[in-house]
Amino acid sequence: MFKRSFRSRDAGASQREVAASGMDSQHRVDKSARLMKKGSTRDPQKVSKLQRSLGGEETSRMPPGQARNSDKSLAPSPIVTLTVGHEGRLFAAHEDVLCQAPFFEKVLHGNYLDAQNKRIALPDEEPEVFSAVLEYLYKGDYYPRLLHNKHRNSWELEDSLPRRGNPQTSPTIYDSPNIGGGRAGQTPQTPSAVEATVYLSSIGQHLLRDTVIYCAAERYGMEELKRLALRKQGLQSGIDVGTILRSAQYCYAHTPDSDSRLRAHYLALIIRCRKTFKRSGTMQAEMEKCGSDVYGDGSGKLFFDLFVAMCNHLDDVIDASNARTPKTI
Repeated sequence: MFKRSFRSRDAGASQREVAASGMDSQHRVDKSARLMKKGSTRDPQKVSKLQRSLGGEETSRMPPGQARNSDKSLAPSPIVTLTVGHEGRLFAAHEDVLCQAPFFEKVLHGNYLDAQNKRIALPDEEPEVFSAVLEYLYKGDYYPRLLHNKHRNSWELEDSLPRRGNPQTSPTIYDSPNIGGGRAGQTPQTPSAVEATVYLSSIGQHLLRDTVIYCAAERYGMEELKRLALRKQGLQSGIDVGTILRSAQYCYAHTPDSDSRLRAHYLALIIRCRKTFKRSGTMQAEMEKCGSDVYGDGSGKLFFDLFVAMCNHLDDVIDASNARTPKTI
C-alpha cells in the first residue's frame, strides 16, 4: 500500500519534470524563432543604405571645410617639399598642415609648377623665418614660446630671464651703440636670454624677429600668427634705436597701408620714447636721408627738425595739463 503511493508520487513528479522541460525547450525554440523572424525582416541592403544616408546627413550638417577634412582624414596627407631661400634649403610638410594657411591652400589646390612631385619654391623667403612659420602651423606657437607665469599672473617668453617691471610693456629702448649692436641688448635692469633679432640676408641687416614673422604671416594670410607675433614683440626688451628704426622701415615696406596694428605699434613706441629718439643720432641720420637724392644734401633735415618740434610741443602740452591738474595726497 505504502509502496504504491510512493511510486505514484514519484511517477507524478517525474511527469511534471518532463512537462516543465518540454515547455522550457519549446520556449527557447519560440524565442529563437522570434529572433530569427525579427532578423529576417531587416534587409542587409536596406541597413547599409540607411547607414549611408545617416552618414550623408551628418556630413551635410558640417561646414564644407570640415566635411572635406573629415573625408581626407581617412587617408594619410601627402608630403609637400618646399625649397626656401636663394640657396634652396629644403623643407617637408604635410599638405593638410600647409593648407591651414590661405596662401598655401590656394597654391596647392591650384596649378603650381611641379604638381606631380608636389614641390613649392619660395626663393624670396628667409629659411629661418619660414621655419618659425612652419613650427606655428604644427604646434600653434614658435620659439620662443609664449608662457603664462602663474606666480606673477603675467605672460613671458620661453627661456627669458626674470625681469623687473611689467613684462607687458613695449620694448625698452637704448641709444648706446655698445648695447645690442643690432641685437637684443642685455642690461642689469632688463636681462634677456632670448635672441630678439634675425639676420636677413636679403638686406644684410638684423631686424626684430617678430616683425619679420608678422610680415611673413601677412603674405600667407595667417591672422592668428600676426596677433601672436605682435604680442611677443611687446615682451621684448633692451632693443637699440637702430634695430627699432630698421624694423619699422621693414614693417612699412612689407605691410599694406591698411595695416593698423604693427605700424601703429611702432608709432606709439616712438612717441612714448620720444626723448630717446630725439637725442638719437641714428634717428637723425635716417630722417635726413629722406629727400636728399631728389633735393640734395641737407633737405632731409626738415623731417628731423619737424619731429623734434612736435615732440617738444607734445611735452609742453603734457606739462601744462599736469600743472592745471590738482595733485592729490
